[in-house]
Amino acid sequence: MISKVLIANRGEIALRVIKTCKVLGIKTVAVYSDEDRNSLHVKNATESYHIGEAAPAKSYLNQEKILDVILSSGADAVHPGYGFLSENSEFAGLCEKNKVTFIGPSAASMDLCGDKQQCKAAMLKAKVPTVPGSPDLVKDADEAEKIANEIGYPVMLKSVYGGGGRGIRIVNTDQELQGAYETVTGESIAAVGKSAILVEKFLAQTRHIEYQLARDKHGNAVHIFERECSIQRRNQKLIEQTPSPIVDQETRDRIGKLVVNAAEAVDYTNLGTAEFLRADNGEFYFLEINARLQVEHPITEFVSGLDLVKLQLDIANGEPIPFKQSDLKMNGYAIECRINAEDPSNNFQPSPGTISVCHQPSGFRTRVDGAIFQGCKITPYYDSLICKLICQGRNRSEAIQRLLRSLDEFVIEGIATTIDLHKKILNHKKFINSDFDVNWLAKESFY
Repeated sequence: MISKVLIANRGEIALRVIKTCKVLGIKTVAVYSDEDRNSLHVKNATESYHIGEAAPAKSYLNQEKILDVILSSGADAVHPGYGFLSENSEFAGLCEKNKVTFIGPSAASMDLCGDKQQCKAAMLKAKVPTVPGSPDLVKDADEAEKIANEIGYPVMLKSVYGGGGRGIRIVNTDQELQGAYETVTGESIAAVGKSAILVEKFLAQTRHIEYQLARDKHGNAVHIFERECSIQRRNQKLIEQTPSPIVDQETRDRIGKLVVNAAEAVDYTNLGTAEFLRADNGEFYFLEINARLQVEHPITEFVSGLDLVKLQLDIANGEPIPFKQSDLKMNGYAIECRINAEDPSNNFQPSPGTISVCHQPSGFRTRVDGAIFQGCKITPYYDSLICKLICQGRNRSEAIQRLLRSLDEFVIEGIATTIDLHKKILNHKKFINSDFDVNWLAKESFY
């Protein structure tokens, strides 16, 4: 059984994992860079170890250094959080080789999930619908152009090794394709040192809907409902909600069965997320499996009553999922706002600096997941997400009102944040009426 977990991450997700481990009596090991010496995850862990300079490549992405700490600290498991090494199959394999429990899927499964081409082939075999496009990798821009003309513009060029909005370009004409192909290839090579391109039909007016999934080492699999993630900026999520306002129970059950099939198709274990695009005709198309705990997992925890990190630990320990699909019920409505250190009024410029005043909201069915405090330093080296505000209501309207009340209470001074933008979005008629798609924010003027 797991007795000591090293968290190969930082900030709010590291602190989130530590909290569940404390409740379970599991010791924790934090790692930190030069910039994070005074971070809350360092102060709250059982032990903490310095692993390098601020740059992620010299600290949180340094696999050998982190493995050294795992072995020297006596940790018998590692939780990767999200980002950094969380979906790095090489790191998962390194843990497996050293008999350290990786709290996530196997390296082989992660490898398959991370390869968009192979994963798409596995989904087609499992009869999970995917976006129309190239059946295989395209060898050059000319082949991409040929396929684009077959399926019809607009199309999307996607790097197999892309993610988080990188390595993706939308192309509307033959004239645009050559330059876009070179750009996507360059971004992929810059990110992972290699490139492989797929062509897919670009679906306009889509909604981004994902399903939380769980599968244990005994082959038991469930979905833990859907999350609506269509409020995005440049393919980066800003607001997530569950249930989706456009998913009824019949659809929830139907797509949920496909999610279970998807997990089985790639022999997935532990928690993950199956992501879909919902076209304006109501059809769902599989996008990918995110082989990790999601940023937005708290809204699923609110409506399901489950501690998803505990479920991760239980599955990693070899325990069967302690409930059946029919046992799961949705309770109320939950929404999450991602608070970023960015200036929305200045083209979302990053806003590093020191937080001079910090007052976080609290109250009934209100939760803040973060690692910020008065006097803490927000650096330019890491993701701009500094905390998450999550509220639950008996219904969507009550959840929105509880969020607005909480956003009014939230005070962060010394840096710019997206708090004011969230207020504008939540008060907007289109959001209230759920009349939006993934492109809405790009078309709407809030400043």
